[in-house]
Amino acid sequence: MRRKKSRGNRKGNSRLAVARKYRKRIITARKKVKIVYVQPAATSASEALPTYDQGYDQGYDKGFSKGFRDGKHTGGDAIVDKCLPKYQILPEVSVEQLIAAGVERLRSQILHLLTAEQLGDRIVAALNSRAPFSLVRLGDGELLTMAQETIMPIEQILEEGPFLPYAGVNVPNLEVKGELVKAIRGASVVGIPKLRVRNFQPLAFSVFRTENIDYHQLTLTDSLVNYYLYQTGYLSRITQGRRVLVVGNQASQLAEVLRNHNVTIAGEVTPVHGVTDIPRIKSVIAQHDFDLALVSAGVSAVILSEWIASEMGKVAIDFGHLADAIVVGEAPYR
Repeated sequence: MRRKKSRGNRKGNSRLAVARKYRKRIITARKKVKIVYVQPAATSASEALPTYDQGYDQGYDKGFSKGFRDGKHTGGDAIVDKCLPKYQILPEVSVEQLIAAGVERLRSQILHLLTAEQLGDRIVAALNSRAPFSLVRLGDGELLTMAQETIMPIEQILEEGPFLPYAGVNVPNLEVKGELVKAIRGASVVGIPKLRVRNFQPLAFSVFRTENIDYHQLTLTDSLVNYYLYQTGYLSRITQGRRVLVVGNQASQLAEVLRNHNVTIAGEVTPVHGVTDIPRIKSVIAQHDFDLALVSAGVSAVILSEWIASEMGKVAIDFGHLADAIVVGEAPYR
């Protein structure tokens, strides 16, 4: 005689059916991407099924880890294997050790960048002596702009630089490319990316080579030096007791923060509508009398900062997103 199923077993089978139905829905959701299903409430931890987000995150992390491992091998040990002659190996020597040994051997070719302290002292000296001085900084926006048609076709720049309109540039724009090259040649100090990743340091030196800019004749620093100046306490040293002109879309908010710390604001130039707005911005800046200009205006900041120094004889700093950090309180004035 067949034994009658208990109520508990019927309940368990019901839960199993729900679980199976749920798994089918998850598969459908993954295929259709936009479909989202809510997991039925579980009565115990053992019955809980992974949510779609959890499954996605786990799959993403697994894929990322595999991609990282494969990429590290391709860019590391695979190169070592290729460099070694046949039937020869180099056991118990890591890629990191090999790179360190190679860097040591090429030490004579290492280029020293100006430190934040060295740069800060130069800025203070220029302010004290009322000498012209400009700091410009090159990021992927400026470099992609200067790569137009010589290093990259416009189509590639549009693909790799979708943020360029936010930075103030709509490519193609060969005129602004020429202005950037001129600004780099005339700047007191040029910040370049230290990171050896795509569209950063490698692209910077490709631009220098293509545009016949002799970087040995430039005074170089890290493109993130604006943050390093802040971290080493130079913000207050260069703004206290100076008449400060603030330029950029955050000019009013930044000026308010600086005023709250007894900084004399000589003027606020805002907004800056990209590189096509540079002529108007120059005419507005020329109406102000100031000691120091803090320019946060995307790609335009490079051109404006160099112009302020060379044409007006003032000190100008390509201030960048440090302005945003100060305004929102991430970098309190000090």
